[in-house]
Amino acid sequence: MSESAELLTPAAAPRPAAASTPPTGSSPWAAMSLAQAHTLMTAPGSMFEMAQATIRGIPTRVWKNAPPTMRDVFVTARATHGDKTYLVYDGERASFEAFARATLTLAHALAEMGVSKGDRVAIAMRNLPEWPVAYFATLLLGAIATPLNAWGTGPELLYGLQDSGACVAVVDAERWDRVAGLLADHAHECAGLRQVLVSRHAAPIDHAQVKALESIIGPVASWATLPQRPLPAVVMGPDDDATLFYTSGTTGRAKGALGTHRCSTSTLMATAFSTHRSFIRRGEPVPDPAARPFQRAMLVAIPFFHTTGCQSILCNALHNGTKLVLMHRWDAEQAMALIEAERISAAGGVPTIAWQLLEHPARPKYNLSSLEAMSYGGAPASPELVQRITEVFPMAKPATGWGMTETSATFTHHSAEDYVARPASAGPALPVGDMKITDDDGNALPANQVGELWVKGPNVVKGYWNKPEETAATFVQGWLRTGDLGYLDDEGYLFLVDRKKDMLIRGGENIYCSEIEAVLYKHPAVVDAGVVGVTHPTLGEEPAALVVLKDGAHAEPEELRAFVRSHLAAYKVPVRVVIRPELLPRNPTGKLLKPVLKQLLAATPLIS
Repeated sequence: MSESAELLTPAAAPRPAAASTPPTGSSPWAAMSLAQAHTLMTAPGSMFEMAQATIRGIPTRVWKNAPPTMRDVFVTARATHGDKTYLVYDGERASFEAFARATLTLAHALAEMGVSKGDRVAIAMRNLPEWPVAYFATLLLGAIATPLNAWGTGPELLYGLQDSGACVAVVDAERWDRVAGLLADHAHECAGLRQVLVSRHAAPIDHAQVKALESIIGPVASWATLPQRPLPAVVMGPDDDATLFYTSGTTGRAKGALGTHRCSTSTLMATAFSTHRSFIRRGEPVPDPAARPFQRAMLVAIPFFHTTGCQSILCNALHNGTKLVLMHRWDAEQAMALIEAERISAAGGVPTIAWQLLEHPARPKYNLSSLEAMSYGGAPASPELVQRITEVFPMAKPATGWGMTETSATFTHHSAEDYVARPASAGPALPVGDMKITDDDGNALPANQVGELWVKGPNVVKGYWNKPEETAATFVQGWLRTGDLGYLDDEGYLFLVDRKKDMLIRGGENIYCSEIEAVLYKHPAVVDAGVVGVTHPTLGEEPAALVVLKDGAHAEPEELRAFVRSHLAAYKVPVRVVIRPELLPRNPTGKLLKPVLKQLLAATPLIS
């Protein structure tokens, strides 16, 4: 995966040998080939009919029946799903109607604070019911919703506020406590930040520019009684700016990926298309959602600040009437209790979560028969995981896929028998998307040859916020250069084999090694540092560091880990630090030889 890939990562795929013969034609289980299914499903008059639109000067296939904007998604969901439960969190419940009233109330309050079309509203909080309220209230004003990584440190959150130029920030108590002092010290750098709304803070905050979010929308239990408010009178269209999700950049600093309403609404069609495709390929009728015995429900273990958690899960649930059950933090047994109590039909997240549900000794105590899907991504998953899901939960279809922040989450989707047949693949592109594998000069390579993955489609973002050089290097004539190395088989299934840039993924979280190296270099005893990924059975990869100390200096590995922890989020802290006696190996241009570093790390006893 590339440095900016956010979830929906496929299983690890081996590089094809020169003499290998990947599968061709339709899978043995399918009555209809992939190409035939796509042709049938996108035919004129169908739910997934395609049209052509010109996006930033590039003719692009689009979903003809996708909602024009996220405001349309909001309006239709309220009218269609009103009294159904939308959000569940620690005993709190909100219907689609209650959520809509809270969202409109906040939207009008934001407008009174001066928020208007094109302004950025930052959101920094854990998965709380207030998160989607802040997100959609921003979108209804034509403003740009700007989720910040809630796992970030105070300086990392401050950077997001500064870089985005947010005029309002909506945060929870923990995020406020992290950033409050920094805002006071850096007021001139965040001069445009006019208001901070803090949710669930135990004590009143004595600050002129800070207000309790509850003073505007009240607690979740009262949302249904909020007065009716009209939609803000804002003109917006499919290609208006809507989102600013942050992803790691080539310098180690986060980049804001600027997405449009069309980017978001295109993603809404992905999961539905993949699910329908499985039935079509089996030769079976697609079930009528209205005939379901109980409401679809999903256990949410992916942060909403990830584009997958927001666009693929949160927004998709609003669109199709799914109940979202939120957890304060992941706990496998609590998750199983919720699956039973709330009749959860879909669960997953990163492969770690799927493994924990499968292997937990308390699993037989709970009725998990409501599960219909187990989806995951964000870190490499072994093919064995697919097999285990089919054995333990035979009614739950496994699913994965590939996507990036820059593709507004899902670009390929892989599920059910297709995934079982190709467990090392990320699946095929959706019909509105194109993929090609290129050499170093950007020339397309034939099937089964490894090169860099380029993609294009209506869900590819406009570019990077205020970073024209990075935008020009990554977005080329409508194509997005992903930085991922992989190949396409004869039927168009994607197999990823490596990452072109130095990036690792720990349990769904992107970690840029140079960022950790830069922090280690700040330690007064360190003269040289290199960070690489080490394999973890469930998290995929974890960071580990090799460090060289200055002559006469002394530092213990745990001291260095604590030093990194004081500067970066906990998930970026190396799980192991090895102190080396000589400078680390580099190539003639001075770049670290990361494969050699991994060998040195593997050869060093754990007592280091």
